[in-house]
Amino acid sequence: QVRLVESGGGLVQTGGSLRLSCTASGRFFGINDMGWYHQAPGKQRESVAVISRGGTTNYADSVKGRFTISRDNAKNTVYLQMNNLKPEDTAAYYCYAKVRTSGSYYDPRDYWGQGTQVTVSS
Repeated sequence: QVRLVESGGGLVQTGGSLRLSCTASGRFFGINDMGWYHQAPGKQRESVAVISRGGTTNYADSVKGRFTISRDNAKNTVYLQMNNLKPEDTAAYYCYAKVRTSGSYYDPRDYWGQGTQVTVSS
């Protein structure tokens, strides 16, 4: 029912910038939280940044001051502006959305994108 499609990953040098985008499509009533998670080889997937529908944000300590998450509710799209990238940011980045696929506010479903690779060279 719901599809999340990411774009914007790539290869960048230390100190460079990238902007990730993720758009949700399909049949749903609305989207609560949206966010970005990353997963490096051999490590657990972890939260990078999350934003509520109303705009409240939560960042991992490692990216505070460097990354900015935003969303356009009319377009069902979430963005992640990544500045001053470091080699430690290298990972697959996955878009996340908590989607209301029924009319119940208490029955959201988790959806994930396929991932986009971010590689930061030293």
